[in-house]
Amino acid sequence: MLRGMTREELTEQIVVARLTRGLTWQQLADAIGRPVVWTTAALLGQHPIPPEQGGVLVELLDLDESALPVLAAVPMRGGLPTAVPTDPTIYRFYEALQVYGGAIKELIHEQFGDGIMSAINFSVTVDKKSHPAGDRVVVTLDGKFLPYDWTSAD
Repeated sequence: MLRGMTREELTEQIVVARLTRGLTWQQLADAIGRPVVWTTAALLGQHPIPPEQGGVLVELLDLDESALPVLAAVPMRGGLPTAVPTDPTIYRFYEALQVYGGAIKELIHEQFGDGIMSAINFSVTVDKKSHPAGDRVVVTLDGKFLPYDWTSAD
């Protein structure tokens, strides 16, 4: 009996294929006309990729056509293998939110009111900035403000 490919198996194939072919995440994003952070997250299993864009990626990465419906499926988003991330890069974001999360929350409420920053109506960019003390990583999180609506559901 044949079984379908899991999202995790496909993600492993994508990572290997990208490295084997010497493709950058930016090249893959450019090929489908999407932002590089979105494309990278999608190829790592965090967003569904529309079939027309999936087809371009399948061809560039020389994946089997059976990857198309897996790429297009709505994924189980988020989740890390451990409660506290152990990968040093991801841990630094966790650490930064532990230190600055409360302050960011207070400033959002002070400037916008009672609500949250959307992670759905959202974009993120990662940029490199030269600095005399060493290159800087600039991460910009850009989310729509969503006010809490405490009205009745009636």
